[in-house]
Amino acid sequence: MPLATRRDIGQFLIGSIPDRTVPVEMRSLAREFDLGGVILFSRNIEAPEQVAELAAESEALGRTTPAWVSVDQEGGRVARLQEPFTKWPPMATLGRAGREEGEAVAERFAKALATELRAVGITLDYAPVLDIHTNPKNPVIGDRALAERSEDVARLGRVIIRALQESGVAACGKHFPGHGDTSTDSHFELPLVEHPPDRLRAIECEPFRAAIAERVAFIMTAHVLVPSLDEDRPSTLSPKVVQALLREELGFDGVILSDDLEMKAVSALYPVPELAVEAIRAGCDGILVCSGDLDLQARTLEALVRAVESGTITAARCDDAFMRLRRVKERFLMGERPGPARRIRDLRQILGREEHQLVAAEMAAFL
Repeated sequence: MPLATRRDIGQFLIGSIPDRTVPVEMRSLAREFDLGGVILFSRNIEAPEQVAELAAESEALGRTTPAWVSVDQEGGRVARLQEPFTKWPPMATLGRAGREEGEAVAERFAKALATELRAVGITLDYAPVLDIHTNPKNPVIGDRALAERSEDVARLGRVIIRALQESGVAACGKHFPGHGDTSTDSHFELPLVEHPPDRLRAIECEPFRAAIAERVAFIMTAHVLVPSLDEDRPSTLSPKVVQALLREELGFDGVILSDDLEMKAVSALYPVPELAVEAIRAGCDGILVCSGDLDLQARTLEALVRAVESGTITAARCDDAFMRLRRVKERFLMGERPGPARRIRDLRQILGREEHQLVAAEMAAFL
């Protein structure tokens, strides 16, 4: 394999950092591979100024194009960035508002959220959740969902995607083909979705169709088993779900990203490096590896290199993924943006400011 192609394999990976600075081992990995991006967790976050510095270091891990600096900042119980960042109520509050009021508050929320993310150099947010809260016993989605009806999730999801992306932050709709009607948590075991294809297309897919119409940058797969679509493979590893349904039938032309491959729903089935190969083969353009285990990330990249060398991952599949990955970076990362010094200078005037607190209070009124 030519060196340039080996280096390109790093674009598949959005990796993770064990602590609050970029360690020398990750810099070494970035010298060998052109890393696609980094996801930040609570363990990586100490203070806004430190986050801005870490984001700048992380972005520089991309050699030919900036690396993504990403985070799960949904609001409610999934929020890695705590005060002095604005504390946002759960997204279910938006679905409880009236139609026009809910959309107006959703737009103000997403614009304020994007402003705070950009202030510290975060360029990709894993939001909005496009799952529908159809199962009250669901242990992992619940009030993370925007609403209980597909049409409400679809319209509010579109508003949030539009506002985030117009404000310069790439959005990621999740979790395809739908994690709302499950009774187990994919962090710990493989959930089962037992709906027939017609129901899935009519209900679960509706918010994703709306997101695609809004030109959402990323869609994240769910680690769920949907026997009516694929009896054998979890959705993340299934060409029938990723390629046939999401890419071809629904016409999504952006980046398809796996959920964290270290989640027990899939990592109990296969080693993470093998999962990465199968996810890319299935049609995913990128993978998440989230524990901060740098040796595992290196082994995962080496497994992808071997799969490309052997033809297990075809050249055409690589070219297609690289094209999509490059195109979305050109859309969001290639323009002029403030450096870390300016970000740090302006932080305290942006984070948690009064107008953002007022939006949070509007949302909280619907709790």
